[in-house]
Amino acid sequence: MRVPVFCVVVLSFICHSHSLEIQNPVYGFKRSRENVLSDPSDCMSRTRQQQVFTNSHNFSVDLRMPGVIPSGADTYLCMAFPVPTSQDAYIVDFIPHASMETVHHMLLFGCQTPVSTSRYWDCGSVQGTCEDGSSIMYAWARNAPPTKLPRDVGFKVGRNSGMSYFVLQIHYGDVSAFRDHHRDCSGVALRMTSKPQPFIAGIYLLMSVDTVILPGKRVTNADVACDYTSYPIYPFAFRTHTHHLGKVVSGYRIRDGKWSLIGRQSPQLPQAFYPANKEVNVKYGDTVAARCVFTGEGRNSKTYIGGTSDDEMCNFYIMYYMDSKHAIPYMNCMETGSKELFQHIPAEANVPIAVSPGDMNSMMHMGSSADHQEKSLLDTNKAEQVLDQDYHLEQVSAWPQSSLQLGQVSGLALDTDSNLVIFHRGDHRWGADSFNSKARYQQRSLGPIQQSTILVVDPDKGNILKASGRNMFYLPHGITTDKENNYWVTDVALHQVLKVSSDGTDRTLLALGEAFTPGSDSNHFCQPTDVAVDTETGNIFVSDGYCNARILKFSADGKYLSEWGAGSSDRRRRVPFRIPHSLVFLPDKQEVCVADRENGRIQCFIAETGEFVKEIKKEEFGGEVFAITYSPAGDGLIFAVNGDSPYHSAPLRGFVIDYSTKDILDTFNPEKKEFKMPHDIVETKDGIVFVGDAGSKSVFKFTTEKLHHSVKKGGIEVQELEEMDMFVQTKARPEHKMTKTAAIQEKQSVAQQPQPQAEAEEKKNKSVAKPNRQQGVLPAIITTLLLIPLLLVITIGVFICWRKNNRCEVKSEPSSVGGILGKLRGKAVGSLNLGNFFASHKGYSRQGFDQLSTEGSDQERNDEDSSDSENEEYSAVPPPQPSS
Repeated sequence: MRVPVFCVVVLSFICHSHSLEIQNPVYGFKRSRENVLSDPSDCMSRTRQQQVFTNSHNFSVDLRMPGVIPSGADTYLCMAFPVPTSQDAYIVDFIPHASMETVHHMLLFGCQTPVSTSRYWDCGSVQGTCEDGSSIMYAWARNAPPTKLPRDVGFKVGRNSGMSYFVLQIHYGDVSAFRDHHRDCSGVALRMTSKPQPFIAGIYLLMSVDTVILPGKRVTNADVACDYTSYPIYPFAFRTHTHHLGKVVSGYRIRDGKWSLIGRQSPQLPQAFYPANKEVNVKYGDTVAARCVFTGEGRNSKTYIGGTSDDEMCNFYIMYYMDSKHAIPYMNCMETGSKELFQHIPAEANVPIAVSPGDMNSMMHMGSSADHQEKSLLDTNKAEQVLDQDYHLEQVSAWPQSSLQLGQVSGLALDTDSNLVIFHRGDHRWGADSFNSKARYQQRSLGPIQQSTILVVDPDKGNILKASGRNMFYLPHGITTDKENNYWVTDVALHQVLKVSSDGTDRTLLALGEAFTPGSDSNHFCQPTDVAVDTETGNIFVSDGYCNARILKFSADGKYLSEWGAGSSDRRRRVPFRIPHSLVFLPDKQEVCVADRENGRIQCFIAETGEFVKEIKKEEFGGEVFAITYSPAGDGLIFAVNGDSPYHSAPLRGFVIDYSTKDILDTFNPEKKEFKMPHDIVETKDGIVFVGDAGSKSVFKFTTEKLHHSVKKGGIEVQELEEMDMFVQTKARPEHKMTKTAAIQEKQSVAQQPQPQAEAEEKKNKSVAKPNRQQGVLPAIITTLLLIPLLLVITIGVFICWRKNNRCEVKSEPSSVGGILGKLRGKAVGSLNLGNFFASHKGYSRQGFDQLSTEGSDQERNDEDSSDSENEEYSAVPPPQPSS
């Protein structure tokens, strides 16, 4: 083999390493995670498109508005971004960066020729978004959580897709949030890969265009239906969208006269993409149909379909995948369905999904709310900092490793060794006949629970370490521990609060209240629910309870000190507690917070005086908050679980809430076995969360992983990317795996160091510039060191060939890429293994849509060809072969 051939091979390797080059050098490439701006004025300095590589295949792109101020209500602004690769690429993850307090809704289109490529423009006019046809790839509204795609599925963009540009469209509804003249940088981050995906995602939009809603008319139906005439599609998510008047939106596939539900949701709930019925696919000859149910009550004029917030919309989005060979990225249906067809629609399509009045009135901007007035832009960005960490709580499905044989789980706590303490009811149950109308327990004849009601459990494996509490309790409820590791428990049948030793002797060290005697004075309780302990003074706080509406404070030795009821910022509208159900003491703030169950709120008070501090009430709670716990990470995190409400409809799940901003940072729920009645929650110092469920008689464990962890938000799951290298300015090197608590503490502690404004700005600029220089110098050095010997070899080879002597002989070694360099005159001139240097890193490893596995997630998918039988049922189902 001659030297020119050798030169061509080497050059081909060099060209291959640049297959994902950026089309425009102004776009910044960073290996560290993007720093969220803590000052909205920095919007103008933000690069409008940022890309971050995680390995040779995977990268992320941040699409943001460049610090805009909408000119008025119902302003639509668009911004175009070139797809940042000359090759085909695939979007596998969408992460929104927007708040409903600023943004009404947000759409992401893909197209070939946008209206403008230079700057943002008003796309609510005749200009629109794209000169040619555009495809909707993503939609967000109402603080919807991120959308995740199933494994092996991606939206195709780039060279051969017909999509060379992204167009971000943001609808700013009520612009009162911009009274302070801040600039908006809302947008969406895309996780992408260059690895071809076997299934391509797309959007099918069913939309009504001619519906008229008459004023005062109780029900107006908007029906849309089209015959499907293409290759099979497999819906995996759906989204509904209306404005104020929409009650419920449902989508169906009709096959052989049978209606099969794809998805159904209230458009007044967070407008995320929710999981579709996985048993439904759509093939040639089927009909796709949707119905939106509106009410004209409260209107005094006709309401038409239109683009402003005073108009209405009827949209049902189906996110689907199909075989890559037949992929169609976008389809729509705008035909009015016939009355004959919709005579057979299932009755459920006209049954409204109950939501709270707050939900019904909050589709538009909520700037007038007290919560919004309290929030500063700095606090909002701090919440985004936590969200941008991408830490998400997931169930550890293999915990416990052996069955615990529990009764109704009423309480959870942690002892001084960080072991989990479970308080359960054994073979006793709280039923309708457990108490009479005067709250007196009616089943004393059953005697106390004979099983061990207090179990100390290993948090890692779930093994029982210690068991106690036999023949002591009738209907256990709440439990906590003090610094001496004693148990403080409540029993709603006994109407008592008991201090019990943890040494296994089951000694009652202190009893408050009179056994089986309900009351409302300082010496009696009526079905007390929980206890919180001041870690410094030993004072205890009791939530009392099901028939009283108060919090009582006692000294460590049981002396009555004070009590108080519900708080309110408006004393004229104070709403009493309705079952103060769970208590937690905040040691860093010296406050006590209570889960006011039936009011669906969390209230916090100064522990010393009982003075009201704040209230957290979220529509996502669905009207009930069952339990809370607290972590001092950052400015404080409240962990909560909600419950079923007869008046509201919301999924049962856990919440992670920023104490300062009141923002929901994360939601979580089990994978396979749903919550039935989540009754208590605790969080360990390592960021592990346990939830006790009285309905399913079980305890769920949730944890976070930094590498390759599965995420479930909005019901849609994916195996996460490798985390990007992060340069943290600390003296101690951070651990490879960080817990959620540790990550937030570290990030927020850095962000909160006090500095004079000018000095802080200067240091901020330096801290941003320094990592970029560090990150840029190292690759440059490596590249230079690699290219110098290659160029030297090529130069020598060219010179020798130019001299046309025959002393040059190259011997290749087919089994080694390093052997490509060959041997010159029988002596090896190099052993650089280009194969290892240019080898691909691990590709995206994503879990399925409906369920996920978290056990061993750091080790899963290390080998692209490895078996993944454990998760195969959750992957994208391959299209069935046509029957013969």
